[in-house]
Amino acid sequence: MERRSCSFALAYCFFPDPSLGHQTTPYNSARGAEYEDKAGRPSKPPSPKQNVRKNLDFEPLSTTALILEDRPANLPAKPAEEAQKHRQQYEEMVVQAKKRELKEAQRRKKQLEERCRLEENIGNAVLTWNNEILPNWETMWCSRKVRDLWWQGIPPSVRGKVWSLAIGNELNITHELFDICLARAKERWRSLSAGGSEVEIEDASFPAADREASLELIKLDISRTFPNLCIFQQGGPYHDMLHSILGAYTCYRPDVGYVQGMSFIAAVLILNLDTEDAFIAFSNLLNKPCQMAFFRVDHGLMLTYFAAFEVFFEENLPKLFAHFKKNNLTPDIYLIDWIFTLYSKSLPLDLACRIWDVFCRDGEEFLFRTALGVLKLFEDILTKMDFIHMAQLLTRLPDHLPAEEFFACIATIQMQSRNKKWAQVLAALQKDSRETEKGSPPPRH
Repeated sequence: MERRSCSFALAYCFFPDPSLGHQTTPYNSARGAEYEDKAGRPSKPPSPKQNVRKNLDFEPLSTTALILEDRPANLPAKPAEEAQKHRQQYEEMVVQAKKRELKEAQRRKKQLEERCRLEENIGNAVLTWNNEILPNWETMWCSRKVRDLWWQGIPPSVRGKVWSLAIGNELNITHELFDICLARAKERWRSLSAGGSEVEIEDASFPAADREASLELIKLDISRTFPNLCIFQQGGPYHDMLHSILGAYTCYRPDVGYVQGMSFIAAVLILNLDTEDAFIAFSNLLNKPCQMAFFRVDHGLMLTYFAAFEVFFEENLPKLFAHFKKNNLTPDIYLIDWIFTLYSKSLPLDLACRIWDVFCRDGEEFLFRTALGVLKLFEDILTKMDFIHMAQLLTRLPDHLPAEEFFACIATIQMQSRNKKWAQVLAALQKDSRETEKGSPPPRH
């Protein structure tokens, strides 16, 4: 009987008795009062139960307040114990929500304070670089104060100027030489377009004069340069600039030609320098011994660099070094891409620029010190991995790396082995390599 009366009540809600005329199911008291106020008719005072939420000393949040609602009139009323339990639950939810809001507010405040502090430091650094260091570059660039500022990161507004001065222009390249090389590259491109399928791309083993045909490779590689930025691809604001620098260099150094990885280096320079100055810095940077060894694919010299790296690897991270040896993970697997692109492809761009800052100060040694810093950062993870997973991690580093923690790892790396610095170790290994080629056994160091 009780079930039938309940069913009747539900049916009544949806299908009211026609004999009652316009009367329908009871509606929400608040909405009824609002309607009656607008119609000019007095509304009935709400019942004590309907007034529960108005007497609360806190504001209900979202749908969590539904727990305090009374049951529909066609259902039994809540027992007092249940109502009290629901009230306590709601109060707990409100407390937890307020805690989350407070924690989020504190996090936002901390972020804002950190951003303001960073902007203030950058502003002060810009003034120091512009007013004190750059006007007195020759006497101040190697001072302790400047070296510390270098480590903290060069402000973006002066980064290009500092890089240009640090890299130098030993090749004495002028803007006019860039124009000549660019004109020659454009002529070559026109020739390739006219030749169509008859013009083939020569291999790197072809004579030096024919290496200019690698101009065609540039078009293919530019589209893969920082694709997420969408500024170097066809139609992007820096596409033509990158195309011009790489083409001009290929004609300037046909013995080197274009090699994959160059586009990333040129792109980073373009983001910080004008076209002509970027070309000058690019050409001088690639003329450094380490870069020339890699881009000309001098296998003997590359192996010497890898051997020098392993000397400091074993010195700084002996446990990880032994793990790599056990799993036959050699440096060429992960170092080649890092060195070819100067970390601009492997690390987040802002972090890569900080690596470039110190690289311009310390030279090639810092590239290998950075590599050891990466291994130091992931040492605990790498020691638990096998060959495949180690290679995957190192050839595809995470998109987000903690900059300060990363540089702290780099700072712990000591580039000194048995009282010999990087340059001395590298020179000794090069000497051993030459003597081995001549057939005499290398001396023990």
